[in-house]
Amino acid sequence: TQAIIQKEQDYVLPTYPRLPFVLTEGKGGYLIDSEGNQYLDFGSGIAVTALGHGDEEVVKAIQQQAQTLSHVSNLYHTAPHAVLAEKLCQLSFADKVFFSNSGAEAIEASLKFARKYAQVKFGEGKTKLIAFSEGFHGRTFGALSITAREKYQAPFRPLVPGSEIVPYNDITAAQQAIDASTCAVVVEVVQGEGGVNLATQQFLQTLRALCTQHAALMIVDEIQTGFGRTGKLWAYQHYDFQPDIMTLAKAMGGGLPIGATLMTDAVAEAIVAGDHGSTFGGGPVAASAALVVLQRTQDAS
Repeated sequence: TQAIIQKEQDYVLPTYPRLPFVLTEGKGGYLIDSEGNQYLDFGSGIAVTALGHGDEEVVKAIQQQAQTLSHVSNLYHTAPHAVLAEKLCQLSFADKVFFSNSGAEAIEASLKFARKYAQVKFGEGKTKLIAFSEGFHGRTFGALSITAREKYQAPFRPLVPGSEIVPYNDITAAQQAIDASTCAVVVEVVQGEGGVNLATQQFLQTLRALCTQHAALMIVDEIQTGFGRTGKLWAYQHYDFQPDIMTLAKAMGGGLPIGATLMTDAVAEAIVAGDHGSTFGGGPVAASAALVVLQRTQDAS
C-alpha cells in the first residue's frame, strides 16, 4: 500500500488530496482496498457509478464491444454511437447530439455551439454568457469562466471575456443581466458542488422567457442530475420548460468516460463539419456502456 501511495506522490501531479489507502476492487455499492477493508461508496466516483461497481450488464457490454471494435474515431459510422444518439433524442427535447469524453468537454461544446449559433443568426456582438452563483461547470478554460468559485478562478484570470455571474434564483438580477447581447444562459436545475440547491419553478420559467425574448440559448447542465438522479430521467422534466441545449456526463458511461451535448435542430443548423470535434467522443465501448445505463435508468425513472 505504502509503495503505491509513494509512487503517486513521486510521479502524479498533486491536483487531488487522495485518501491514504489503495482501492483494488469494487462490488455493487462497496469498495475494497489492498488490505481487504471494505467501504460503502457514498461518493460513487463523484456521481459516476449510478449502477454500482462491476455491474454485470455494463461489464458484459464493455467486454463484447471491446472484443469486436474498440475505436475508429468519428471519421466513421458505428452502431453504438448512432443508437445512443437516437435514444437520447427520443427520450429528451433534443434533435441532435455531440459526444465527448467528460462533463467539462460537454460544457465547452455547448458554449462553442451557442457562440456559433449567435454569430450565424445575428452576426457579431452577441457573445455574453450568463451563469449563476455557487454553480460549477468544470475546470477547462471556458467552463471555468462560468464556474462561480473564486478558489478555482483566481489563479487563472483573465478568463473568457463576456462571462457574467448572476445570483442563483434571483429573478430580478436575471432580468437585469439577460439582454440583447446575451448569447446563452447556463444553469443547473439542481446545483451539485454549490450545495444541492434547487432552482425554483418561477426562476427557471423566467429564464426560459428571458432567453426567448432576447434570442439567447438556454443551456441546462445535467452532468450531475441526469440519468435518473432526481427521480426523472432528466431533472428539467420536473419543471414546465424545455432547454435549447443540455449537457450530460458522469453517470452516463457507467464508469467509462463519455459526455454529450444535446441540442435542438435550430441550434444544430448553425454547426458545420470542422466547427468542433472529439477523437474519442462516443466511441463504441463507452457508447455501449452508456446504452446499458440509459436503458436501466429509463426503466427505473
